[in-house]
Amino acid sequence: MDTNRTPKVEEAMKNMSRALYAGMCLKIGTAQQIGFRREIADTDELLTNQADRSTAMKKVESGSHKEGFRLDESDIDFMILLTEHRVVWHSSQFHFSDMLDLALILCDSSGSPPGYTLLRLPFEVASDVVLSACIRVNGHLYISSSKCREAMRPLSLLGSTIHGPCSNGILAGLEYDQAFCFVSDFWPPFASSWKDRCHSWPCPNVVNDIIRNGCHFAAIGHKLGNLADHEWRISFSQAEHKLVYSMNHAQFLTYGMLKLFLNEIINNELDEEDQQLCSYHMKTGVFWAIQQNSLLHWCQENLLAGFWVCFKLLLKWVYEGVCPNFFIPQNNLFFGKVCGQPQKNLFVFLYKMYEHGINFLLQSPTIGSYIIDVLCNPRLCITTDEHSLMSEAEVDDDFFSEMFKNDTLYMSNLQDCIKFLVMVEKLVESPLTDCQVVMLQKHTASVLQKTASILPTYSDSILSNKEMYVAEKLSGRLLKLAAQFGFVSDILYIALFYYKSRRYRNASHVLELAKVKLVQPYLMYNEQVDGEMYTEAVGGQPWSIKMRKAVARDIILYNDIFYVKELEPEHQFLSHSLRDAMFVPPFIILHMLEFLCCRQTDTMKAQTALEDLQFLVHHDENEFIPIPLRDISWEILGICHQMAGNLQAARYSYQQSLRQDPLHEIQTVTRQRIQELHM
Repeated sequence: MDTNRTPKVEEAMKNMSRALYAGMCLKIGTAQQIGFRREIADTDELLTNQADRSTAMKKVESGSHKEGFRLDESDIDFMILLTEHRVVWHSSQFHFSDMLDLALILCDSSGSPPGYTLLRLPFEVASDVVLSACIRVNGHLYISSSKCREAMRPLSLLGSTIHGPCSNGILAGLEYDQAFCFVSDFWPPFASSWKDRCHSWPCPNVVNDIIRNGCHFAAIGHKLGNLADHEWRISFSQAEHKLVYSMNHAQFLTYGMLKLFLNEIINNELDEEDQQLCSYHMKTGVFWAIQQNSLLHWCQENLLAGFWVCFKLLLKWVYEGVCPNFFIPQNNLFFGKVCGQPQKNLFVFLYKMYEHGINFLLQSPTIGSYIIDVLCNPRLCITTDEHSLMSEAEVDDDFFSEMFKNDTLYMSNLQDCIKFLVMVEKLVESPLTDCQVVMLQKHTASVLQKTASILPTYSDSILSNKEMYVAEKLSGRLLKLAAQFGFVSDILYIALFYYKSRRYRNASHVLELAKVKLVQPYLMYNEQVDGEMYTEAVGGQPWSIKMRKAVARDIILYNDIFYVKELEPEHQFLSHSLRDAMFVPPFIILHMLEFLCCRQTDTMKAQTALEDLQFLVHHDENEFIPIPLRDISWEILGICHQMAGNLQAARYSYQQSLRQDPLHEIQTVTRQRIQELHM
């Protein structure tokens, strides 16, 4: 771009930047959205890891999803930290660790390229799985990265494949990468100069926090290493998250623009093996550009200027064939990937864009759509106010969706439930943000629901008849209490409980109450909401109140709790797969339970309920039944038809279930049900 621009051109560029800023807020998220996405994930991770402190592993999310992105290509990355082991850089650091509790690992990087190291067991003490991955070199025991990947594979999810240092697979329709890592509480000596570079960014508090938390080691070696199959890569994943968190919103959107530029222009239509650049290179470029003060003011009016700075840095790196790691510059991230003739071709491709100036961004379907109007009308007035860009209802829907996805506390027994309740109680006593308040509120509701479902299973084996009665009564009270904390749809758990207890009239009464709550015109569910009605009903109120009054979410039916015996085959099949639960739309649960309960008390009402269920499943257009949940919705309709003796309708419903996206992967059970119709 021409640095000697006229005032009119300067103003046009600023206006285009404002348009792009507004568009990126809609595509990537406003500052508020990015903030609560991170806070929700961090709170859930805090609770989970505090509960699992006694285990040998700790699960930490990483990657772009954790950073706050929700782009189509934003997969979910996890690091599984082997917490019984600690890595040190020098034998003088041994005394910092508790020798009785931790197996110590010593770095030996004398023969490894920058950013990589061998890991030696100086005392030859480690967990069995780590010892099984060891090799002996020159009389010393080393942990082999390649052997460790294989040794850890049985601990990965079924169906996963090895991809670099990670196990890669699909879970609940989302791609994930899971890497087993070792932890060091000490900052790598190779990265000691990084602190000295941090004059203006990040701030001293962030720098000190990063250094204080050390680094990790991923199971992958350098292609030029003397022992490449056994080396480990030094990972700064958690440090990078702190850096991304410390960006202002214009810087974060610039990072997002680079990701879109990569996917929609550079790597568009390229096979994975032909792609030379990746998202990590884009992130590295943003880090260097911010720290080097390449742009004095990163703000919405300079969004294009910020992108141009990063693009020119990327062009320089491709020309030189060197992309320096942000923490260890001697580690060239382009090595073995951006080199030879493909490197020359990539440079020519990027340089042609450079010659065209910023207009080349029109090649990106996403970015181009936000700037084309301003190019045609430079005087177009653009608003960048977050409250004008998105309605309160749209922001709230994103918030509650994030909260629902992160309500993942695992509880298998009463001890787990009590442990979580105690942790929530302690957190409530500390200063909390509005986001944390509503997160803890929903976690509390979920724990109470889980406790209520577990109590009767205990009563079957260890309690007397009187104690069983008391336990069931307590379960009902806990579910009623949970309904006061959670979503509007949580009242359906009470109806499920009554149905399981064969109290059909009680269940029917609860269903009538649920129906009143779920048909309110301001109800928010599945990105469907009347924004004006919602704002009129709960606008401006705290999220905790909105959740109780105006928000519904899917009902979770866990495999270890058979609320509905008619779904037992599906539960049993899922228990042998990757899933621990079914997700069912609340309106499907409502009509299903109406049918099941009325079969015992009022056949006419049962028929009406079945007709309502059939109409909903047949005619809904992603309003009350999300597309991913249509497989289980058609399945439930088929089950109800089969119970009513409508075998032809049941067969049709099962066949429709097989035609849907197989989110629940219940096709085997569905086919078995079809075969049963012929018996």
